[in-house]
Amino acid sequence: MAEQASPRGTYLKIADALKARIEADPGMTELPSAADLVRDYKISRGVALRAFGVLQRDGVAESVPGGRWRVVRAGESADRRPLDERIAAIITDEGLEAGAAFPSASVLAARFGVSRPTVTKALDKLEAAGVLAGGGQGRVRTVRAAPIREERS
Repeated sequence: MAEQASPRGTYLKIADALKARIEADPGMTELPSAADLVRDYKISRGVALRAFGVLQRDGVAESVPGGRWRVVRAGESADRRPLDERIAAIITDEGLEAGAAFPSASVLAARFGVSRPTVTKALDKLEAAGVLAGGGQGRVRTVRAAPIREERS
């Protein structure tokens, strides 16, 4: 009977290998996908996800929408507010008045590093809240009112 490698602790070894890659490459911002780990390390998807869990627990990585993982570096701060709140903050940060043209979904997608459909959903929320007006294909969205900031306790 052939001897097999024990799966216990394999995810820890994968997590250590990923930590070493992160330390070796200061420009690394995104981790390989679970599919990449399965292919490269010949492991199951469950083992890859457990390795990501270790990285998250250690504060080295965080999950992002779409099943991807982002590298978290010490001393870096990330804005973890929902996208619609970050987009609404543009109005106050840039001093946009009512009636002013608002950046397009394509511009916002590039600025926040997300897809255009994701930005469109956030913009739709802001339109429903009465913060933005207009929109639609070929039309410029405009600021309707300054966003109301909710105090959170």
